[in-house]
Amino acid sequence: MTILITATMDLDPAHAERIILGARELIEASLEEPGCEAYSWALDPLHPGRVHVFERWVDEASLAHHFTLPNYTEMRTHLRSAGPIVSRSRKFRVDLEEPIYDETGTPRADFFTAAG
Repeated sequence: MTILITATMDLDPAHAERIILGARELIEASLEEPGCEAYSWALDPLHPGRVHVFERWVDEASLAHHFTLPNYTEMRTHLRSAGPIVSRSRKFRVDLEEPIYDETGTPRADFFTAAG
């Protein structure tokens, strides 16, 4: 079962770029973990100081292991160096995955390959 994590953090804009650049080694370490398929942090070009996080894990065990590692705890410490942070993070279990485009190249919002 795939697990997706999304987060939005609003940092002091004066520190946001430093936080992202300074997190590179921690992000790379997370990407090397077994079960981590994606781990991306990005500055929002329209909201100064806003950081978007996207993670993709193969299962709960992989995510649980991630939470025990130094790169996870060091990231939390690194983020606190930016001062007050307003954040929202959520995890999602994915039970179905499909392409966006059907065989004709048409984008589809419905889940068209699932047995009805």
